[in-house]
Amino acid sequence: MNELNPQQAQERVQQGALLIDVREPNEYQEVHAQGAQLIPLSEFEARYQELPQDAELIMICRSGARSERAGQYLLQRGYSNVTNLQGGTLAWQQAGLPTEEGGTA
Repeated sequence: MNELNPQQAQERVQQGALLIDVREPNEYQEVHAQGAQLIPLSEFEARYQELPQDAELIMICRSGARSERAGQYLLQRGYSNVTNLQGGTLAWQQAGLPTEEGGTA
């Protein structure tokens, strides 16, 4: 699966890509990348069809492992434009990119 660094991911999001956070709700509420949509990995198999197949999807978690699993799951189900955010939310924060707190989705 392709990977993007946080700066590349933010550029893609600004161009219309969807940022999908697969961490659990308590992690998401603590801090998440601005604009990220929450679909926890624990619910992913039941909810992945909420994601449009015709949009670019950038997967994000805490450090990159769970989001890579979720992205592979999508690729195996016919999604084609899926990338993983290298380093996850930690790297996003370290890059000084905008974050938010609270929220559920």
